[in-house]
Amino acid sequence: MRAAISGVKARAFTIPTDRPEADGTLAWNSTTIVIALVSAHGQTGMGYTYASRAAAHLIFDVLGPAVQGRNAFDIPNCLAAMRHAARNLGVSGQVSYAISAVDTALWDLKARLLQIPLASLMGMAMDSIPVYGSGGFTTYDEAAIREQIFSWREKGITRAKIKIGSQPELDMDRVVAAQGALGAENELFVDANGAYTVKQALGFAEDFLEYGVTWFEEPVPSADLEGLERTRTQGPPGMNIAAGEYADSACYARRMLEAQAVDVLQLDATRCQGYSGFIEAAQIARAHNLPVSSHCAPALHLPVCCHLPNIVHMEYFYDHARIESMIFEGVPAVVRGRLSPFVDGTGSGLLLKEPDAMRYAA
Repeated sequence: MRAAISGVKARAFTIPTDRPEADGTLAWNSTTIVIALVSAHGQTGMGYTYASRAAAHLIFDVLGPAVQGRNAFDIPNCLAAMRHAARNLGVSGQVSYAISAVDTALWDLKARLLQIPLASLMGMAMDSIPVYGSGGFTTYDEAAIREQIFSWREKGITRAKIKIGSQPELDMDRVVAAQGALGAENELFVDANGAYTVKQALGFAEDFLEYGVTWFEEPVPSADLEGLERTRTQGPPGMNIAAGEYADSACYARRMLEAQAVDVLQLDATRCQGYSGFIEAAQIARAHNLPVSSHCAPALHLPVCCHLPNIVHMEYFYDHARIESMIFEGVPAVVRGRLSPFVDGTGSGLLLKEPDAMRYAA
């Protein structure tokens, strides 16, 4: 089967947050989504990444020409061509994010050419995935944290994650407030975004465990594999150490696993070279007998997460869930704490709401 790629486009949209947001090491007031559109035989596939506008220029200048004319059915060939074309730029960071957008668009395109759902093209190990609510930014006061957690509980979500680390002296109060809203019978996650030292992280881990915290994400910077390993092995039993959201290749994930740095590997298909890179890295985690949790972008991650048997849950990140609902049609809704993939048409089921999106054109 052959369908020559006839066009590759990229568009960037910058959406303001609905209120100031911050985590343990960064503050922001907007998020940029870069959308890739790949066409062949009258069909167009769509993929995206959360990145800088620079990713759109990379798609126009480097990646699009690399895949132009290639067979849309041969995704590995297209991925290899993009990696080769970007060699001298360094296939990491924004380059990897741009590759991710094109790769996910290619998967969507292939499903549309075959006139089947993307989830069916990949094949499903599970027909739905549990999600955890993610937000609780350090700019939120305790009342805002409780309000957000209550909104997730109304959707049947029984796991919630809050940000910590920007003011360590307030972190225990934030955890107590979140645990009170979530309920002792449910799981509370915390994310320091690399704000702590190893000794700080170990001290907080003991205290957090008393309030039902079962997941400690990036207690130290994710590049500090030794520090993550020390926190994991010296921390209290019953608390998972998680990291990996910045993995931009399967090799990055392999190094993290070989260092025994995490209990749960996080992966992000908008960063790790798309669905193809996500599957590669998840298979390495499976070989290490470790579970995987997807990072952010819930609508995009749903089909690939249902494809893989070692996915434990998906992050229902407030910013991205909000943006996806604002600019896309066909965004799946959380039902009893789970998301189910689109299976009643072709492709991912996502369509860009042109008039709504154009308000935010970057």
